[in-house]
Amino acid sequence: MKRWLLMIVAVLSLTGCGYNDFQRLDEQSRSAWSEVLNQYQRRADLVPNIVATVKGEANFEQETLTKVVEARAKATSMQVTPETLNNPEAFAKFQQAQGELSSALSRLMVTVERYPDLKANQGFRDLRVQLEGTENRITVARNRYIQTVQEYNVLARSFPSNLTAMVFGYPPKANFTVQNEAQISVPPQVDFGTKK
Repeated sequence: MKRWLLMIVAVLSLTGCGYNDFQRLDEQSRSAWSEVLNQYQRRADLVPNIVATVKGEANFEQETLTKVVEARAKATSMQVTPETLNNPEAFAKFQQAQGELSSALSRLMVTVERYPDLKANQGFRDLRVQLEGTENRITVARNRYIQTVQEYNVLARSFPSNLTAMVFGYPPKANFTVQNEAQISVPPQVDFGTKK
């Protein structure tokens, strides 16, 4: 009888401590993270097709293509596991590699503007549209992940659920950050030139 009473008290105290909320939010954040990875993989899968199409342009800058290929190789070589979410250093390295790939692809697209034949190539235009759509999907997936991590972290830091977090080992999760925060806080310089 005493054992049953203790079990009932334990169950009732666990339901009010946020334990189930931690389980739910942890699963939601893992699911959201999986979608981010899915979209990053989609982008990585597009890169070889884009590079192959651009290589067809005889005079295209090889250095730009090399940077894209290297950035893709670095981004796809990283082992990403659910534990990455709880390891700020690994998470930052992963973010940095994905940022480098984004940057290399942006430079590639800017460089393409100088090649009218390539811009007119229907295959390249289709790939470019797919890449733009994928970048939008990445943004949506990252935003969903950011929201789920925010919910989780609020629970992990709020009283009394923070006590549950300490007891069961639910530390706050790392979230996406801007790599060059100081650089982007400076307003861009716009120079329209002066007419003579």
